[in-house]
This record gives sequence, C-alpha cells and structure tokens, in this order.
Amino acid sequence: MRFYSGPPIQPPGVAERAPVLGITRPQVALLDIDICGPSIPKIMGLEGEQVHQSGSGWSPVFVEDNLGVMSVGFLLSSPDDAVIWRGPKKNGMIKQFLRDVDWGEVDYLIVDTPPGTSDEHLSAVQYLSSTHIDGAVIITTPQEVSLQDVRKEINFCHKVKLPIIGVVENMSGFICPKCKKESQIFPPTTGGAEVMCQNLKIPLLGKVPLDPHIGKSCDKGQSFLIDAPDSPATLAYRSIIQRIQEFCGRHLPEEGHLISS
Repeated sequence: MRFYSGPPIQPPGVAERAPVLGITRPQVALLDIDICGPSIPKIMGLEGEQVHQSGSGWSPVFVEDNLGVMSVGFLLSSPDDAVIWRGPKKNGMIKQFLRDVDWGEVDYLIVDTPPGTSDEHLSAVQYLSSTHIDGAVIITTPQEVSLQDVRKEINFCHKVKLPIIGVVENMSGFICPKCKKESQIFPPTTGGAEVMCQNLKIPLLGKVPLDPHIGKSCDKGQSFLIDAPDSPATLAYRSIIQRIQEFCGRHLPEEGHLISS
C-alpha cells in the first residue's frame, strides 16, 4: 500500500525537462516505514548512507535535490542486521520519522509500507489523521493467494476511512523480449486484480508485466524507467502515473498524503 500526498503529479517527462523549461520541480519526500524489511535504501541507490542530525532534526538522505528519503535502513550498522522490535517501538520510530525529520517544504509525501494491515499501517493513518491522507495505492499480483491478502487491505482502508486511489497488478504476465508473446507466469485463476476491482468497485490503475530488468535495476539502485525506456513495463508504469494524475486532478486538494503496500 502506498499513501499519497500532494497536488496533481506532473506528466511523465516534465520532471526531466523542468530545468530546461524553467519549471520548478516538485519536492518529494519518500518515507519507508517497512521497519523490519527496509529495502528503499538499496532500491534508491543509497546503501551505506547515514542520517545526520541538526538543530532542526534528522536530515533525510537525498537522491536528487528534490527527492529526500528516510528509512530505518539508514540507522542500521549493516544491511543484514535484523530489526527485532515489538509494536510500541515500531510505532515510536514511525512517529519520530514524521515528527523529527526536517523534510523542508514538500509537495508530496509518499509512505512505503510493508504488506498487510499491521502496526505500521495503523500508526501511519493515526499520526497523519490531523493532516489529509489523499489515498492509498494497493499492489497485488494476479494469483488468488495474493488477492486474498489484498482484499483484507481494502477492507482495512474502508474501516479506517482511507480513500483508495486504485490497485496495481504487479508481475502481470511475461512478455518475451524476442517473440513478444505473453505468458502467464502467475495465472489469474480467479480473474486477477481486474475481476477483483470490478467486484469491489475500485479502480484498476494498471498491470505491470514481469521484467527481469526491474529486479536488476533495483539491485543496482538505478532507475528502471531510465534504463529501459521502451520496455512494456515502463509503458505500464507511465500509464499508471497518468491514471493517478487524473485521480489527483479530480479528487485531491492542494496538499495531502499517500500510503502504499
């Protein structure tokens, strides 16, 4: 689930052209509250970075001048260290991230959560309740064993009155790079995310096909969209961004927040 906050997202490509066009790039804060499995530092190419403290609080680690990241992964002595914490300590860390990190003025706060409906999700909803959580983007894979968990997350969102921007189906088929034929690696035996979204009357934002280069880019901490601009997965990502942009234009206020799982 991903929590989203901010004004409508710029169309793909605007951020890259912003300095040339004289456009101010949006300031983005990415908060990783997957306390026991903090993967964001590696994915963002920030392994080994440390958090510094100043008079105004913790300083996030910046990927670029407009993209700041905070994760418990920056506080570990080794990426292999296990975080063995009970709920209250997890909640305290999340509260500290939201209260003590000097994000500066940001246009977007994106909160990356672990799968499920546990302490991390409840804490994020509770601590951000006085602001405005614009909505959640929920991630699933096509097989029923994944959809069962996702239905619980959707039910969680309804119970805590968290708007749902939509669902993304990940690992949705494999398109052979040579013959372009699509194979179902994880067969959608009950219809996948598409049928689930139809039944629950929530938007399906898009389907991202399996692409080995996504995993390679994550391992290297590089941008997959830059590494493989013409990949079917990249086109799917950009279409999903467009769908979220359309949602934001219709439903979101000028300021807010988003959660993802």
